[in-house]
Amino acid sequence: MPKKILILCTGNSCRSQMAEGFLKVFNPDLEVYSAGTNPSNEVHPKAIEAMQEMNIDISGNHPKNVSEFLEQSFDYVITVCDSAKETCPYFSGEVKHRLHIGFEDPAEATGTDEEIMAEFRHIRDEILVDFFKFYQNNLRM
Repeated sequence: MPKKILILCTGNSCRSQMAEGFLKVFNPDLEVYSAGTNPSNEVHPKAIEAMQEMNIDISGNHPKNVSEFLEQSFDYVITVCDSAKETCPYFSGEVKHRLHIGFEDPAEATGTDEEIMAEFRHIRDEILVDFFKFYQNNLRM
């Protein structure tokens, strides 16, 4: 039976969307969702661009409110906010394993367009490494 995973952050526009995209590529049989406590209006265009560079298309995704998932149970709920700067959302639904794998928010990056894009790539690459470790240690079937 495939594992069911929910990835949480505040806006559900960057980090959680990228992590969802990677897990779905690692194993298409996984049931992976992402959500936020205060969802943005859209997935950040630079997150879409950064993932497109890895041949992963998240352009059809949209931010979702965590309330949509409260009646469901999950094998893993993973928060990805940088807890030093943000309050991580808490999921009150049924969960077997709660984890925190934190990343800085690339949407907070400032500078030129190139510098901001570089930050999105940096966070994308961190998410790839950390979520691949998570996948190898917990989900390989």
